[in-house]
Amino acid sequence: MKTLPEKLVTFLRNPLILVAVLVILAVGYRWLYPWGIAKYSGVVNAPLTFANSVELSDRGFEKLANELNASHSQQIADKLTADEEVPFAKRLRQQRVMNLRSVKAEGPFPHIDYFRKAGIRQYKGPDTCLTCHKKMDVPDGKGGHKKVSTLDDIVNTVHYKFQQSEPGFSTYGFDGREVNAKGTRGIPMGKIDRACGVPGSFSWTGWADLIKTKPAHSHGEIEMRSEGCGQCHVGGGYHPATEMMMPGGRVPEVAKQGIDCLICHATAYDMNQRFVIEDEGGPRWNQDRSMKAAMTVGMPDNRTCMSCHQHNMGGDLEKNLPPGAAPDNLGYQNRRLLHPGSKRGNSMTAQHDVHMAANMSCTDCHVPEGHKIPRGTKGVDLIANDLPGKVVACETCHTTAPHVKDDEDRAILNGHGARVSCEACHIKNLRDDNVVLRDWVHPVWNEEEGVYTFVDIFQSGKPGQGFTFLWFNGNGTFLANALGNNPNGGDAYNPLMDQMVTIDDPEAIATIRAAAIRLKESYPELDVDRYVKEATNPLMALSPEMLAKRQKMIEENIRPVMEKGESKLYPFKIFNAIMYEDMSNQGPFGAMILPFDYPTYYEKGDPKASVVEALGHPIVKRMYETPFKLYMMDEFMKYFGVEKWSGSYPLKGGVLQNVEAHWMRQMGTLMINHGIQRKGRGCKECHANKGIINFEALGYPPERAKELRNLPELD
Repeated sequence: MKTLPEKLVTFLRNPLILVAVLVILAVGYRWLYPWGIAKYSGVVNAPLTFANSVELSDRGFEKLANELNASHSQQIADKLTADEEVPFAKRLRQQRVMNLRSVKAEGPFPHIDYFRKAGIRQYKGPDTCLTCHKKMDVPDGKGGHKKVSTLDDIVNTVHYKFQQSEPGFSTYGFDGREVNAKGTRGIPMGKIDRACGVPGSFSWTGWADLIKTKPAHSHGEIEMRSEGCGQCHVGGGYHPATEMMMPGGRVPEVAKQGIDCLICHATAYDMNQRFVIEDEGGPRWNQDRSMKAAMTVGMPDNRTCMSCHQHNMGGDLEKNLPPGAAPDNLGYQNRRLLHPGSKRGNSMTAQHDVHMAANMSCTDCHVPEGHKIPRGTKGVDLIANDLPGKVVACETCHTTAPHVKDDEDRAILNGHGARVSCEACHIKNLRDDNVVLRDWVHPVWNEEEGVYTFVDIFQSGKPGQGFTFLWFNGNGTFLANALGNNPNGGDAYNPLMDQMVTIDDPEAIATIRAAAIRLKESYPELDVDRYVKEATNPLMALSPEMLAKRQKMIEENIRPVMEKGESKLYPFKIFNAIMYEDMSNQGPFGAMILPFDYPTYYEKGDPKASVVEALGHPIVKRMYETPFKLYMMDEFMKYFGVEKWSGSYPLKGGVLQNVEAHWMRQMGTLMINHGIQRKGRGCKECHANKGIINFEALGYPPERAKELRNLPELD
């Protein structure tokens, strides 16, 4: 008698039956599986319309073309007549320059003529671009090029999908494994599923929201404001690329048509068109799909890059930004909320960065391959990397011996390159509003914005306060902690038990205490002394048993990674946040951070109610169910330093279960590589009794630390 597998093999040997089965499987994967993924994850996809996508008449097209070319000619004329002080003479000279045949012929927008000849009078998103750009050349990894689908090339970039399941991370789990390394089971990792204390949410739960605000100037009237991760990213739908983090998932064609090509490629892109709108599918971000923007298409430049990365670098409150910058163009309606506090504290303006002052382009260093942008081979945070093997480093242009002008000191300065990074000397300070400690648990009313906001209890751009110096070999932990060791070896350097878990600067502590006293005015039950201790020593949250386990895991799992390769001294921005955590999933390095629902948080100032609302999001609920546990959450928690995902949903009957507020157990340390000054630090800034370097904390024995503070060469 045949077994069931044998019967099945016999059944499938019939060619007609086999073909039928394959057709059923193909149909299932093509239509039923995406439908099932959408139902399971709760995502919505629908055709998107944009009110500013308007068809022009031929006359309107030519009028706009003339205006754009005239604007460019005016810029040339302004530059060539900048030395003319007499207004009347200046106008005459400008008119002559603008009428020159060579200037008129120098139109910078070739797509005007392409659109004219092709009869394109309306920009309809990717479909319009694909009229000519269905295929594109990208490097093949063998010194040549290959043709690929342009749309697929975009969809498979980090700028769109926010995650990767493949190897290429420079981050290690607290279990000692490199994230998604060969030989491990790859799971989706990146911004799409990374809880972060800066925005206080996941991209799933905070993609696009409309917030009811009552700013002071509105005299009690409600103003709708836009908020969410999607304000910068190129995906234009109702959610991030959720399908791509599912096994075998793919982006539906209708969602691909929401990709915002122009935000990166159009010189005239209007950031005032980036605001949240709501239709039958829910809230989503509007785009500039005007013909004016489309006619100015070209390669990305600094303005288009900084339209988004300004938020990450200098922050929303940066001054002296160029016209058109995102923080100064908040939307024609439902204006975007401004965010106090700078994430990385790197001012990327000509006044603060030598490369911007030299009019260099972002892509001079971050050289794209197709639509993939390299971020370098070094990294401390759990951010996906399009081109993990491609170097982005100072030495690429400046060599390992860049100091050539100073005959007396160049040998000493170039010698430092073996132990000290370029950034350690050439980044002097961060912005004053660089956020170090952020409190999400005690929101306060912001009268100007008309919402409840988080509180930055400590901001600083000073070395030793806003940023510190750590040994770094190019790798980081699962929670953004720089890894490396003193090149002299030994185990005296232990940042995950020392520098990254303690704030001991007296000025910083005094500032934190003053902030806590102010918070007590709104929260009378707040214990100021305990608050300050927890903020400056977050390991207080761990039991003695958990502390011992932490030390053991560091020595067994993390120290071998610290000793990999060569370490140099790098500057790192430090950051911590107090948020609500799922204590059912706690380990020696922290517990699972829970997201906030933005409207509830901003409008009501009730962080617990905000967590309750966010936990109801379909994809968050799925995290606590068996399929997600088996697919990725158990693996995720192993990297996190926890044996397995508990699966205990922290909400029952609308009440939070086993949820507590804590600071993350160690400071995050974020790389700072921009805001470079031409003149580096003087020797005595570091090598002095009151210098900015704590040599003992870096693993030097006391006698050597004393020598480094009293170098005879500096007498």
